[in-house]
Amino acid sequence: MSSTTGKITDWVDPKSSTGEFKRQVSSFRSFISRGPGSKFPPEAGRYHIFVSYACPWAHRTLITRKLKGLEDVISFSVVHWNLGEGGWRFPTSEDIAQAGQDGLGEGMNAEGIVKGAPLEGMEDYTHLRQVYFSADTDYSGRYTVPVLWDKKEKTIVSNESSEIIRMLYTEFDDLLDPKYKSPQVDLFPGSLQSQIEETNSWTYDNINNGVYKSGFATTQSAYNKAVTALFEHLDKAEKHLSTVSSEGPFYNGKSITEADIRLYVTLIRFDPVYVQHFKCNIRDIRSGYPRLHKWMRNLYWNVPAFGQTTDITHIKNHYTRSHKQVNPLGITPLGPLPNILPLDEEVRAVKT
Repeated sequence: MSSTTGKITDWVDPKSSTGEFKRQVSSFRSFISRGPGSKFPPEAGRYHIFVSYACPWAHRTLITRKLKGLEDVISFSVVHWNLGEGGWRFPTSEDIAQAGQDGLGEGMNAEGIVKGAPLEGMEDYTHLRQVYFSADTDYSGRYTVPVLWDKKEKTIVSNESSEIIRMLYTEFDDLLDPKYKSPQVDLFPGSLQSQIEETNSWTYDNINNGVYKSGFATTQSAYNKAVTALFEHLDKAEKHLSTVSSEGPFYNGKSITEADIRLYVTLIRFDPVYVQHFKCNIRDIRSGYPRLHKWMRNLYWNVPAFGQTTDITHIKNHYTRSHKQVNPLGITPLGPLPNILPLDEEVRAVKT
């Protein structure tokens, strides 16, 4: 919750003179490790991830989990799209009955998941905050997703997505089919690590977080600063793809890396949500960034780990109906149509 106002739905303190959105630093930062003496060793069935399909940070973990073939090793459950004053809530039986009609997502009943919190001892939990208080009775921060939960120790391992996905890259390899182990699936290859880290630094601050800094700004100057930086760095990403397009369809050429995962979760939400909801409308992706558009659609349509973990209805409902500071009436726009263009279609401006 907000340390200044106490309201979860106040993304920027209404009394702020700058009007700038500042993201909370994650509180739980432990690691799953296969090293000797690890407090959190990799074990099949021991760990669980609480996610929202709407949240790009949580989406990272679902993509990585599927890319690494961890579906039978790490379970997950999905909160309801609505984020109210109580924080993320778990779907009720009535919610689940409406799945597919109100944006709960097809994954709501995937892998035997029939409730938002199907874990032992959590059968009566109604909100994600109860998971946080189970780990720390004095917790006072925001109740964010993703949450990596240890069923054995009954505590939170981490709520920092960038660190969770890196645990999944290698620490469970001893439990996996060889086709999913490194180097067959190497999302952070040694030869590209410095390049990926450099890309992460500006992608995170100016694109992943840039859309939020634009959309949650409460002053014109804060918005202008954030949205200008956002599009300058989208231009940079577009230019980068022009240098690797001959090597392969992914951000760093021939294979999927962390750079694809971290950029995709923002770009796939851009036209359906960020253009209108967060006022990121200098250009859209489908008509303004042909290389990024092609790259993004290739991942969505051709790589199941990306397309099958993307629920646009859930995403749109969350942003437009939960962000009362931005959209107080909670009306969800119907467009763009379609939300994601097929690989062989282009908008009229691009065709021309």
